[in-house]
Amino acid sequence: MIMYKRIRDLREDHDLNQNQLAEILNISQSTYSRYESGFLDVPSEILIALSKLYKVSVDYILGISESAEIK
Repeated sequence: MIMYKRIRDLREDHDLNQNQLAEILNISQSTYSRYESGFLDVPSEILIALSKLYKVSVDYILGISESAEIK
């Protein structure tokens, strides 16, 4: 699914490693790794936090929209 690639790409675009992002989200690195690999569903509160952190829409992260712009 495109969401997993997008959250990885956004993290890398912001020069963050998984451990740094996990600390920001207050979760373990292994949990975040499972989100990126698609082994664990990303909870809505994490999607919202990622959206705010990266200043993109949740629709963009989910692959519903091709535009990262928040409207």
